[in-house]
Amino acid sequence: MSDTHVVLYDPQGLIEAELPLDRAPYEALVTAVLAWKDPHLQPRDYEQIALQLTGHARAVAADVRRHAAALPKSDGRGALAEVVLREADGRLSVPLERTARCAQNRARLVRALYTRLDRLTEAAPAAHPDHG
Repeated sequence: MSDTHVVLYDPQGLIEAELPLDRAPYEALVTAVLAWKDPHLQPRDYEQIALQLTGHARAVAADVRRHAAALPKSDGRGALAEVVLREADGRLSVPLERTARCAQNRARLVRALYTRLDRLTEAAPAAHPDHG
């Protein structure tokens, strides 16, 4: 093993943009976590689940940010994405707790970010004929 490290400089996030999110397992995790009634897990298990969801939320938020930035300023979806991203940043800045509630909050955040990402990646709505 070498002691040499390479620092990658990618300010536009182009490399990350080329890597698609592995969505299915996280959607399954979100569904499972949100279905909990009284799971009785160990605190460290809640913490690990919350950490997984936090990391994925950050990746989805980066995708949302990238797609929103590519939209024309006149596209209202970008403004809505900014609102969701501000809320996500606030929620991600809260320290993790080793509780079911914390894991469920992170699961809700991932779900909200995917909802916004889906709206950003669908075709832009066509202008209504009466409005130009």
